[in-house]
Amino acid sequence: MAGISGLQRQPQTLRLAEIVSALSYALDLTDGQPAGHSVRCCWIGMHLGERLGLSDAEKHDLYYTLLLKDLGCSSNAARICKLFATSDHDFKRNAKLIDNSFTQVLGFIAANTAVRSGLAVKLRTVLSLAMSGGKIDRELIETRCERGAEIARRMRFSEPVAKAILDLDEHWDGRGQPLGRKGAEISPLARIALLAQVVDVFYITSGRKAACREVRRRAGKWFDPHLASVFEDIAADPDLWSALQDPQLDSRVFALEPAGFSQAVDEDLLDDIADGFAQVIDAKSPFTSGHSKRVALFADLIATELGFSRARKRWLVRGALLHDIGKLGVSNEVLDKPAKLDPQEWAAMKSHPDLGAGILERIDAFRRLATIARNHHEKLDGSGYPQGLSGGELDLETRIVTVADIFDALTADRPYRAAMPASKALAIMAADVGVGLDPACYDALTRALQGLEAKAA
Repeated sequence: MAGISGLQRQPQTLRLAEIVSALSYALDLTDGQPAGHSVRCCWIGMHLGERLGLSDAEKHDLYYTLLLKDLGCSSNAARICKLFATSDHDFKRNAKLIDNSFTQVLGFIAANTAVRSGLAVKLRTVLSLAMSGGKIDRELIETRCERGAEIARRMRFSEPVAKAILDLDEHWDGRGQPLGRKGAEISPLARIALLAQVVDVFYITSGRKAACREVRRRAGKWFDPHLASVFEDIAADPDLWSALQDPQLDSRVFALEPAGFSQAVDEDLLDDIADGFAQVIDAKSPFTSGHSKRVALFADLIATELGFSRARKRWLVRGALLHDIGKLGVSNEVLDKPAKLDPQEWAAMKSHPDLGAGILERIDAFRRLATIARNHHEKLDGSGYPQGLSGGELDLETRIVTVADIFDALTADRPYRAAMPASKALAIMAADVGVGLDPACYDALTRALQGLEAKAA
């Protein structure tokens, strides 16, 4: 099958636009933005592209740049939380409201550093950041942009899309990050995406006038002056703004993808998309690096022992890769806490199955995966969460992922304890077999691991 960059005209079955726009809601979660931020940016940016006279091929690349601009946003979440001693979600959301002037940056750091800590911690943190001379800021942005571009390439998006994601935080005057590119050196798609992002952030927080005022204020600094002028023209259209509040905006954004380049999705591309978003999920915390892929591997081993067909295993693996997508909506203050969670933090942690299912349910073809995302922390005896389901209410695929998930959690490092050997993990799990865990799935995992050990001997 041709890659996404092939832009081939082909019959439409499952549309790539439907999948990517739905999954973009996961990126909104981890970047601390209100739901639909990426879709709204796509609406704004595509209208700019139309007015600029972009070709259909360019608009196709712009479309996916706008929806996937934040692909790398999870990769710096843990470091932000650690460096600034605050919620990565709050920090990222508030950071988009400043323009990098000295006074705004100083005020931002003072207001968003060590928010729930004492004065001494705040002063030490602020002093450390000041002494870095902007190095930390550059490193955080570089990590996000480079990681996002890398994931876009692995998901087979075109090089213009990857380059635009890489250049998202570059500014027209050369004072952006991470490479200090200037003017025409910056990807034209990135210039549009950055302006659309700022417009949506200020529109949602302060309204239409504030959004327009911010574009004028940053023209020639952050934004290409010509692009800012074009935006002033399209901003006069009331429909540009009313659509941003339209409950049917997703459908309207689907219609903006150039029809001649609409991408039908086959099984291989679905695998690549699931794998790409698994990388986004696992990058959220150093303690979950590789978790989704390992859960997928263990789930595949269990399913093989249980005699699943190849097609059924393929769907199961996708579900395993995406089972924790809702964790993108949980702050690293909670995910990486090395101590017992308080009731509020535990409630935030327990929200991730519903958050993940809500994203996957936006895609008809992924509704089965949504069940796995919502129910993988349920137990046979009804003691799990979020709904307290039990026994026959849990399908076999979910039971498999639950066993695979717990095994990997026990055999990997966590904030509160070190990894344990597989034998010890299986022994701990054995006490829960038939109570919380499915016996057939546990036995299948045990046989599969024994088989792998025998082959390695």
